Amino acid sequence: QVQLQESGPGLVKPSQTLSLTCTVSGGSITTGGAVWGWIRQPPGKGLEWMGAIDTSGSCYYNPSLKSRTSISRDTSKNQFTLQLSSVAPGDTAVYYCARGNKGWSPWGQGTQVTVSS
Repeated sequence: QVQLQESGPGLVKPSQTLSLTCTVSGGSITTGGAVWGWIRQPPGKGLEWMGAIDTSGSCYYNPSLKSRTSISRDTSKNQFTLQLSSVAPGDTAVYYCARGNKGWSPWGQGTQVTVSS
């Protein structure tokens, strides 16, 4: 079955760029009708969809984050990457990657990212 695993730094300084990678196993990010997305949950708050990339490489972003967000992929490694620029303490959250196809499933286990100097 499809599995996703996030990786990246757990601590990022304010104003820097956060970069996270999602490695997918058990399925290809270039085939099928799914999209591959990033979702985050700040402490004490709800889930926030950040963006996604589809099997053709087209990207879709949350308008509220679009100016700071970039999603790309490495098809040779079956990975997709999130970059969030100019981070601030408010970007502290658990970041998840997930497959989207009539709902988000499965999800990665999530990775905690803290923005602090």
